Amino acid sequence: MAERGARLLLSLFCLTITVSHAEKGSAVRSFSPFRFSTEPSDTLAVRGAPSLLNCSVHSESPAKIEWKKDGSFLSLASDDRRQVLADGSLLISSVVHSKHNKPDEGVYQCVATIDNLGTIISRTARLSVAGKPRWIFLHKLLHILTHVGQ
Repeated sequence: MAERGARLLLSLFCLTITVSHAEKGSAVRSFSPFRFSTEPSDTLAVRGAPSLLNCSVHSESPAKIEWKKDGSFLSLASDDRRQVLADGSLLISSVVHSKHNKPDEGVYQCVATIDNLGTIISRTARLSVAGKPRWIFLHKLLHILTHVGQ
């Protein structure tokens, strides 16, 4: 009950400030919803295959979507493999991963900005990469299973 009273008091205080500013001639801004409707989630990608990290924003104004990987903004302007789709999702056309080169594996975040309103940052999503199955290994495994079954 005390929490509800505190919220009501805070709402009245904000309303009073808004009305007093409006009376002084400053413009009153209405509330604009700005939130993620879809946030990225942990993903297991396959080396050499495409991967998609979803992100979309609900707002009345168009939002600028950017992506961070391991805390740093991605420079996608000259990136042939990664691009931000119209809905804000990040598409990696062909995941790269080797023993010494793992440029796609890491922790990603979607960052949405609306000028004169603010910026919101999504939850983190880990992209892990699995290698393609090796046919020689699968052939040997199938051979062993065949003999065990006899």
